[in-house]
Amino acid sequence: MPLRRRVHVPTLLLYPAPQRHQLVPLERVDVTCAALRFAQGPLHPLVRALPPLVAVPIAAVDGLAPALDLLTAEVEHVRCGRRLLADRLLEVVLVQLLRWLFDHPEQAGVTDGLVLGMSDPGVAAALVAVHDDPGAAWTLERLAATAAMSRSAFARRFRELVGRTPAAYVADYRMAVVQQRLLEGEQVVGLARELGYSSASGLSRAFTARTGTSPTAWLARNREG
Repeated sequence: MPLRRRVHVPTLLLYPAPQRHQLVPLERVDVTCAALRFAQGPLHPLVRALPPLVAVPIAAVDGLAPALDLLTAEVEHVRCGRRLLADRLLEVVLVQLLRWLFDHPEQAGVTDGLVLGMSDPGVAAALVAVHDDPGAAWTLERLAATAAMSRSAFARRFRELVGRTPAAYVADYRMAVVQQRLLEGEQVVGLARELGYSSASGLSRAFTARTGTSPTAWLARNREG
């Protein structure tokens, strides 16, 4: 069934993953649209963590209205450097929105996952560290130390917020990295070294265990799609 949302105040709509949508104005309105792409596309943990549509009143986010005004003004006129400046302004808008989501996950309909984890300083520190270096030897002890928490407190808090154990999250994030890099043409051998696996066969076994198919079969199916 199509997702319907009626808005009555100036609102920022974010579709984290590509999907067909239609805006139907009931009166004259000004609309500015922009496209963004996450580094891992629909495989990015943030895309997976967000609902299909995030609708945030612009007035709810400090500084969002001026940034959007600048972005709108920039795309409405043909000037030198327009594309570059518009891209940077869109990044500012996205960062402002994500900050708000991390502080108000329940208002965005988020019940667990990356967004909820980023609302907690300790868990957020561990998540950022994993994303910065997914191939590191992320033991529970190391993650807890990064979060400045005891192992038991960190493991409990991480699971409460993210909905998975720290080990499962690290494994899933590594697989998301592998999937995106395979689509970009990289080889399993190089990815195995970079992501901390002892061999290409070790990475292939882990990939099959997490996804139910081998890297070769997964890549062939997704390239066909």
